Amino acid sequence: MDRVTLRGLRARGHHGVFERERVEGQTFVVDLVLYLDTRPAASGDDLTRTAHYGIVAEEVTAIIAGEPVDLIETLAQRIADQCLKHAAVEEVEVTVHKPDAPITVPFDDVTVTIHRGRA
Repeated sequence: MDRVTLRGLRARGHHGVFERERVEGQTFVVDLVLYLDTRPAASGDDLTRTAHYGIVAEEVTAIIAGEPVDLIETLAQRIADQCLKHAAVEEVEVTVHKPDAPITVPFDDVTVTIHRGRA
């Protein structure tokens, strides 16, 4: 499988289990790896035969900014489901970063990474 990678997609969301997270919101960052066969697009130089990463980026940031969920695992699954709606995408790896997670000790980042394919 070939890969199309998007790193550092950012949007403000209101995800989390704590009231403060739901009210104030925070920045979430998403990295994606879309697995697909790029040969059909390359052979005809045809955007319609690949994953349009600009559209994918807009869809992902809309999910981040959209309906709140408690867990970043749920957010990652929603993003994966959306990516798999694109006909060319066979598998997707989604990493959700929550750099401002409510943790009481110093840390750099919290991430959840999932890998999903077509059923």
